[in-house]
Amino acid sequence: MTDTVQEKQEITEEMIAAVENVIGLTFTDAERELMLQGLNQRLSEYEKLRAVQLDNSVAPALSFDPRLPDMTFTQEKRPFQMSEVPMPERPANLEELAFYPVTHLAELIRSRQVSAVELTEMYLKRLKRYDPVLRCVVTLTEELALNQAKQADAEIASGNYRGPLHGIPWGAKDLLATRGIPTTWGAMPYKDQVIDTDATVVQRLEEAGAVLVAKLTTGALAMGDVWFDGQTKSPWNIEMGSSGSSAGPAAATAAGLVGFSIGSETRGSIVSPSNRCGVTGLRPTFGRVSRYGAMALSWSMDKIGPICRSVEDCAIVFNTIYGPDGKDKTVVDLPFNWNPNVTVSDLRIGYVKSAFDAEREDKAYDDQTLEVLASLGADLIPIALPNYPVEAIGFILVAEAAAAFDELTRSNQDDLLVRQDSSAWPNSFRQARLIPAVEYIQANRVRTQVMGAMAELMTDIDVYVHPTENGQNSALTNLTGHPAVVVPNGCPTEGTRTHSITFTGRLYAEADVLAVARAYQNTTDFHLQHPPMKYE
Repeated sequence: MTDTVQEKQEITEEMIAAVENVIGLTFTDAERELMLQGLNQRLSEYEKLRAVQLDNSVAPALSFDPRLPDMTFTQEKRPFQMSEVPMPERPANLEELAFYPVTHLAELIRSRQVSAVELTEMYLKRLKRYDPVLRCVVTLTEELALNQAKQADAEIASGNYRGPLHGIPWGAKDLLATRGIPTTWGAMPYKDQVIDTDATVVQRLEEAGAVLVAKLTTGALAMGDVWFDGQTKSPWNIEMGSSGSSAGPAAATAAGLVGFSIGSETRGSIVSPSNRCGVTGLRPTFGRVSRYGAMALSWSMDKIGPICRSVEDCAIVFNTIYGPDGKDKTVVDLPFNWNPNVTVSDLRIGYVKSAFDAEREDKAYDDQTLEVLASLGADLIPIALPNYPVEAIGFILVAEAAAAFDELTRSNQDDLLVRQDSSAWPNSFRQARLIPAVEYIQANRVRTQVMGAMAELMTDIDVYVHPTENGQNSALTNLTGHPAVVVPNGCPTEGTRTHSITFTGRLYAEADVLAVARAYQNTTDFHLQHPPMKYE
């Protein structure tokens, strides 16, 4: 480093005094004087650190594990079970299949009443027809999709049926890498990015015979529903955004443009758009699904999961994508023992009493949900969530995100992002530079206490239910890594908003939380409603 650069970057006691106001501490003059040499030395160390090229895919040496030392989990793996589905008949108008769940589409494909090519062509036409309004597609993968569909038909015709996802068209959130196809992360600086690999989730779905028809929108760098070419809309109300950041997957699934989709969540990005678009979403336990090939936002909070039209669809897709791949070291090797025949009375079900007691717009829908669960035999147990300042430690996400996109900030390419308001990533990344490392560590120590409190709560219950639009619960469970399923619990009409309820389960107990959500869903018909789609 030259003397000129050293002079330009020299830290003074006055600078330290100014920083004290930012971090909420006060030092004496003598203390500031002692700090000067070390701080100036650290500046030169930062320069050396920043000279090292760090791809977004490089994870920190420190990793998060939602398991506490005394926790044990079942190792027994049982065969995957599906419920019996009455054989559907091919409709006269193939487009009636647009809103069918995977369970029914799979039977039509397996029985060869409908070909994978026919189904793929139908969804591709709908994607082209409705995307100009919904703005949910980044890249249409038509050539790949038709080739995969033709291969599926040939295999099925020869007796090689791979399972319930064989020949089913799906859409990927555009932060999952797909070899030879742009992976834009929804952000202008990366709109021409092509990553020379397939994400593990993409590989596993391809191996299951699923047909990739589109890369679907993500809010820029996995925030919200605004991406580099517009805002993704809710199919129920195009005056509203679809929420995010799994904006495209939720909108496309709700609009009948794909058979199912894959989204991701760091803090609400599966649950929130599923709520806004009236679909069913599964946020798995942290460390259940490999994130290899997925954009990193927060290494200790990112999770990948399915967005579908039914709970059992989520179970089918999750069963295909979960488990270790040897590439994402946070993924555990624990079974997913799905049993669609579990009854509600077999499980201990809690409800967050204070949340249900509070006056809010969706209260009538949520109260009715409790009534349905009680009618199914649930002995509902009132619970209270751990009383910790989870919002106050939410900057864990921001600190990690700022590190993931450090170069974006330092190069000023963050100016290219569409959103530039106080709550958007560019401003949050800049603010994160002033988060003290000590506070980041302390926040994670508090996080350990929160994990312990949640573990204690979950010793008395298997699943709990709570209103979806509950910020405390979202912040809490995304930090602890617990799985959640969100399902519609009210009937919207065109031009209104949807309503949903969320079920949360024990770590790695997706089978239980899905079973309760399925029992509720099978007693209602909210998931069978779909948008009128009158805005072509």
